[in-house]
Amino acid sequence: MELSIVIPVYNSEKELLRLIQEIRAYFPPEQAEIILINDGSEDGSEEICTHLAQTDKELIFLSLRKNFGEHNAVMCGLNFARGLYVAIMDDDGQNPPSEVKKLLFKIRSGYDVVYSQYSDKQHHFLRNWGSRFSNFVANRLMSKPKDLYLSSFKIIHRDIVREIIKYKGPFPYIDGLILRCTQNLGKVNVEHKERLSGKSGYSLRKLLQVYMNMFLNFSLKPLRIFTFIGVLIFIAGLLMSAFFIYAKLTSIEHPGWTSTVLFILLLSGFQIIFLGLIGEYLGKQYLDQNNTPQWVLKSRTDKYAK
Repeated sequence: MELSIVIPVYNSEKELLRLIQEIRAYFPPEQAEIILINDGSEDGSEEICTHLAQTDKELIFLSLRKNFGEHNAVMCGLNFARGLYVAIMDDDGQNPPSEVKKLLFKIRSGYDVVYSQYSDKQHHFLRNWGSRFSNFVANRLMSKPKDLYLSSFKIIHRDIVREIIKYKGPFPYIDGLILRCTQNLGKVNVEHKERLSGKSGYSLRKLLQVYMNMFLNFSLKPLRIFTFIGVLIFIAGLLMSAFFIYAKLTSIEHPGWTSTVLFILLLSGFQIIFLGLIGEYLGKQYLDQNNTPQWVLKSRTDKYAK
């Protein structure tokens, strides 16, 4: 099998049938397998995926026991993919299946991973703002090429997939795992359609969780940033101490009640934020050491399932 197409599914009953029909119009069963992962949908997506798996001989349906998040669901799908190349796409129909051919053509030229790039994104402005923020952070924390947009629509060589699925922690971030493995990255411009129905499954809380995973799980730079800020505060404290000693010796009166309170509040806030950051690192380590699962499979429906 040359191509596997992994699609995490969440509350997309209105789009699924049309999406799979479009994929099969470009990639019949003998050319590509499709892997659907139901990530705790609350609509009729489960029944539709089950029907599709029963009628398509090269479609694997994996149903998770609860909502684990998009990246966890993708990790589940990657563990079952058999293709030489594995394409990852959303379930909302905004990534046209015809564009998978562009990704496939590009990666055949020798890239490990090829990302889709959009000239005109049709996401909500908050989602677009979040994407710009995540790219800004990724540029500085994960050595991402500055001209590369980390889109969820991409294709990965089998060798990189094998390395990605070695990660067993409960907080996967697919692009962070890719950047750990390779810098042989390509990109290709694709169309991004407007969402025809429903709304994004990403709430503000879920977006923040994804960004925190990226921010904390793949770099020690946040700790180093706070260390640098601490050094600056220490130097500022030395300079202020020298100033106040001089003022005391020269009998210059500086009541400074407001400045003292503001300085204490500023320093206390910095300490609390830093302790929270350390707590996040320790908490994630605790959950990792406690063998918290990335995903829990409820059922599998395909011709290979026993």
